[in-house]
Amino acid sequence: MFIQVQINEEGALRNQRHAFSDRFTLVSELLQNARRAGARHIELNHDAAKQMLVVRDNGCGIIDFQTLLSFHESGWGVAVREEERPFGIGFSKCLYAASRCIVTSGDRRVDINTAQALDKAPFEVVTLPQHEAILGTQIELQGVDLPELPTRIESLCLGFPVEVLFNGKPLQRRLAQANLPMMEAPMGTVYLTGADDGLYNHNTIVFLQGFCVMRPIHFRADQVNVVHLDPTQFMARLPDRDKLIDEDLQRPRIEAQLKACWRSTLESAKAMMPSSQFVDMYYPAMRSWGHLDLLNDLDILPSEVCSQITSYPIQSHGNSIDYVERVEFFPTRQAVEDGLLTLVVLDWLHEENAARWMFARAQGYLLVDALGLHPEHWAQAHFRYLEDEAIEVEAVAEQHRTQLEGRWIWPTVILCEAIKLQIGQDVVVITDDGMFHQDCLYIPRDEPSGESVRQASAFMNEHDQFMESDLEFDRDALAQLIRLLRCVDSVQTLSSLLEHLQLGRYPKLHGKRFQLEVGQGGKPGYSLELIG
Repeated sequence: MFIQVQINEEGALRNQRHAFSDRFTLVSELLQNARRAGARHIELNHDAAKQMLVVRDNGCGIIDFQTLLSFHESGWGVAVREEERPFGIGFSKCLYAASRCIVTSGDRRVDINTAQALDKAPFEVVTLPQHEAILGTQIELQGVDLPELPTRIESLCLGFPVEVLFNGKPLQRRLAQANLPMMEAPMGTVYLTGADDGLYNHNTIVFLQGFCVMRPIHFRADQVNVVHLDPTQFMARLPDRDKLIDEDLQRPRIEAQLKACWRSTLESAKAMMPSSQFVDMYYPAMRSWGHLDLLNDLDILPSEVCSQITSYPIQSHGNSIDYVERVEFFPTRQAVEDGLLTLVVLDWLHEENAARWMFARAQGYLLVDALGLHPEHWAQAHFRYLEDEAIEVEAVAEQHRTQLEGRWIWPTVILCEAIKLQIGQDVVVITDDGMFHQDCLYIPRDEPSGESVRQASAFMNEHDQFMESDLEFDRDALAQLIRLLRCVDSVQTLSSLLEHLQLGRYPKLHGKRFQLEVGQGGKPGYSLELIG
């Protein structure tokens, strides 16, 4: 017994209608056929009410009308077959989408009833009088349901290479090769968004034979990379041809080619621009596309990798880190090598490294993002990794030591004249800000507030909720404790309280003298009289 492959023609014809997943494949196939016929101009006229679509082109026309009804048999010439490898099923979509197809090409015409065609009925190709002959091909589809075509056609033809008029109006085709400054690449042609201004984007839309085969979920047409693939190297998947064959393998290949194109673009810009302009414009693109080594021989650092500590450092909740700002200049190699600028690497502030942050702030060090430079960059040899260096913390002239009974934290509070920090041979003395270190809050003489509790904790619970009320309670509790501990004599006690009130902000009090008598207990606990 022998068996062999057989085809149930009736079943194949019946089920082919379910092969296409998108009704608009009909339009793309007709446009594709016109392009392959060498058309330089295509007109689409659509009447949704009458369910009619007419497609007319100025291509070479149809040589053999039988190819219209021959499934999986391409009627194209050798050049088109070798370059684009057509599947020969394009026109078949018309048979399933319309009730009637009237095809005119040159001086010949065929009128096809689609239901009869699928029952394999024959249709006569007639010769037209000379005055009815046309240049190119016209396909009129009746009974075709495409109500959303007016809103979809612009997107459908976004990268199509041939001029298309829809109901008399030219489509923009914004991402067609002729409308963008494309660059040649081994896989086809590429347009890089941001190539002229550095405003790069990784969103990429890919076209094959003028139609999209790969796109991001959301993108803007003016902020997307565009790739037009070489059809001799890539094939789209049947039947809709809106996905690449082996897309999982082709996507990394396309990404690698985009990276290579960025390399070429960056090298050209580097050769033409002053270093400062090149770095300012293109550093984000260099970093994002993996070309940081282009900075290795430049004598300036990108401002994006260097930051200054501009205010009191605290543990932050979320991404609200407002005590660090990017520098507004390009640190130079000369300044770094001469010791005028010190580049340090620090983790974001937490309860274990607050002292190192305070040291770096007092010294005016620049924080550097080590990952923002190539491993072989010259600056790498000058980084100080403060997390790896031992730090000594000393309370100078300690006055009091007690425990803060807060709602969220319970650290030891040390009042002192100053805080001495030492790393190696470098020493700083802090008198104006509190600091947290090894479960202790160091409070120097000029610090009246309770802000240093924010170095001890981020006040975030296990559900990543910011406990703002607990922060305010503990901050006020620390400030009150500081005032109580500094009550050495009556004048110092009152002075500490008045300093907290900042009375100078109130103009009506300026130049006035008061007599104050303090009693016991809480409110009011005093009597006050204006003198003079």
